[in-house]
Amino acid sequence: MPPPPEPMPGYGELLRRGYGSLAAAARSCGDCGWELALRTWAENAHLGWAEVLLCGLCALGWTALRRACSRRLFRPFGEWCQLQPKDAAKMPESAWKLLFYSVSWSYGAYLLFCTDYPFFHDPPSVFYGWQRGMAVPGDIAVAYLLQGSFYGHSLYATAYMDTWRKDSLVMLLHHLVTLTLLASSYAFRYHNVGVLVLFLHDVNDVQLEFTKLNVYFKHRGGVYHRLNDVVSNIGCLAFSVSWFWFRLYWFPLKVLYATCHSSLQSVPNIPFYFFFNALLLVLTLMNIYWFLYIVLFVAKVLLGQMQEVNDVREYDVEESRKPGKEAGIQLPQALKEGLHLKNGLVKDKRL
Repeated sequence: MPPPPEPMPGYGELLRRGYGSLAAAARSCGDCGWELALRTWAENAHLGWAEVLLCGLCALGWTALRRACSRRLFRPFGEWCQLQPKDAAKMPESAWKLLFYSVSWSYGAYLLFCTDYPFFHDPPSVFYGWQRGMAVPGDIAVAYLLQGSFYGHSLYATAYMDTWRKDSLVMLLHHLVTLTLLASSYAFRYHNVGVLVLFLHDVNDVQLEFTKLNVYFKHRGGVYHRLNDVVSNIGCLAFSVSWFWFRLYWFPLKVLYATCHSSLQSVPNIPFYFFFNALLLVLTLMNIYWFLYIVLFVAKVLLGQMQEVNDVREYDVEESRKPGKEAGIQLPQALKEGLHLKNGLVKDKRL
């Protein structure tokens, strides 16, 4: 029987305990060398080649599905709506991401709120009953297959399919860290933590892509559509608030507290403790990095430097016209002609 849940202390106390446990474990580590890491991996990791191959095939499937959706659905719909060329070039990317993240977040919400898993309301329970090589429940295994294969696809998509933005290198690092966390947490059977992490992150991607689509659709057919403008403003406000709440408040409160502190209470000799918590802390730093972009956007709006909702991460036409800019990002003509911007180079809209 799992131990009864302990009363949840305050937010500051949770962080103090979590980081205190991390420091105490670091001081007590006698043999943290490479040989110990290899031995710990061999003794605790359970990840078969068949599972890796299946995930790789699904990643290729996501790439093929995105190509088919863009060619047969998203681009024809953008042409039918008579979007502006620069918006028509970026719309398929946002539509594809909105489609996936809506499905993945809905499935994560189903696992956390429509089943018997208590992870959201009782974060320490993610480690109750943990055993080396324990069976992964089928519904959680499906979530891992979908997310792991999608982030494998996203590594390629960010470099060669998506619009290249100011934070694209950080986005590549994010996908790499996420994919490493997914594969490792599945192998070490920390899958309960993974469900919680994915749920807290996917909701913001849904809001972001939905808001961007409304920005693209507010000027279509040569006519301004006020409804899309209002929805994009509301979506931007909701996105800013939820980013702070889900990624900078709930993520440390629930995930980091459980992995840094509660994990040592349930499994005193938990394997790869530093490795997983280091990656989760890197993920936290990237969340803070992107939150700075949100603060920059709000500051520009309040100071009157931006009259409408726009993605401040993108290289826009006016910015690229300024003297002294790098040649690799001076692409106003490309944007005016609706060409796709990838890795600082001009390419057509074919994937």
